Amino acid sequence: MAANYQHLRAFHAIALEGSVTRAARRLNVAQPTLSQQLKALEERHGVSLFESRRSPLKLTSAGNGLFALTERLFAAAADVDDMLGEVVSLNGGSLRIGGDCPPQVARMVARFRACNPAARVQVRMGNARETMRWLAEAEIDAAITSDPPVDSQFTYDPLYSDHLSVALPADHPLTALETTPIERLGEETLLIREATSKTRAFTEQALDSAGIEVRETLELQSRETIREAVALGLGVSVFFSSECPPDPRIVYRRLSGQVRERPLHGYLVCQQDRGEAR
Repeated sequence: MAANYQHLRAFHAIALEGSVTRAARRLNVAQPTLSQQLKALEERHGVSLFESRRSPLKLTSAGNGLFALTERLFAAAADVDDMLGEVVSLNGGSLRIGGDCPPQVARMVARFRACNPAARVQVRMGNARETMRWLAEAEIDAAITSDPPVDSQFTYDPLYSDHLSVALPADHPLTALETTPIERLGEETLLIREATSKTRAFTEQALDSAGIEVRETLELQSRETIREAVALGLGVSVFFSSECPPDPRIVYRRLSGQVRERPLHGYLVCQQDRGEAR
């Protein structure tokens, strides 16, 4: 009966960490998911791999034997990645990249294609949490994401810094100013993203720091929907400057006044054992 690769990866991480909690953090997956994968591995093969479920976890004799094999398995997998990486660099190959900032991902893809014109590229877009989960589960090769959580299993190369800008309908009176005072947002209908959005979190932090209460908010689901709503005059919104494509119906202005804004930092993130792969 063939072993499930994901189940073996779950067991290997738990054995390395001596804890399901730490292993879940290492793989960036939910703890119940990892526990279920371990249970499924044991039930599938009718074997107990740990003496108990209390930390620190201790391997049974069968667990010790399997751990010796998984160490060789994942070391070999890393060697395969490195070897194929060299082949990719010569013959095109493919790249799977994910991210939470479409403009930055597009720029990276353009740079990659310029150096590797024969390569195939697959792009997945999601929020930062989804992007990091895809990377941890090897569904993508690299991630471009903003302010990701620090985890020793990843490498982080800084790519960009970003700041907030206000999006205004082209005929809005505030377009006459070179910057938009944050105090003036309290008089507007503010178009905002979903609760998990970093743009929304940074906007609300800036407003709270300035003591501004917005008159009215309207929650919309995507950048594209909000930009169209701004163009139609439904309200104003706030974007990071890299997310402000030219549109004759919209004018972008940087925030000014009592703004206590920290910049957003973006990184190229890879698995630690893949960081040097071609």
